[in-house]
Amino acid sequence: MSLPLILACLWVIVGALAATLPGRLQRIPASFLFFSAPALLIWIGATHGYIWTLAGLIAFASMFRRALIYLVCRAFGLPARDPRLKLDETP
Repeated sequence: MSLPLILACLWVIVGALAATLPGRLQRIPASFLFFSAPALLIWIGATHGYIWTLAGLIAFASMFRRALIYLVCRAFGLPARDPRLKLDETP
């Protein structure tokens, strides 16, 4: 197995471990995962082909869907909800 795939497996394990932490302790590991994912996906695509990058991108979007929705709303100037709130909660 190549180094990018080994690091991707470790990325998934760290993500699963970070998900078990209480919400306030998830910020640092989640930030690391969020900002390291694009570089890792590009490396996987360059090494193994971009179909695997697409698979990784789908997994990344699934894991960070609320943060990505928040960032897209902010980028387009739309009202953005706090991604830490559940969908049925009001601020």
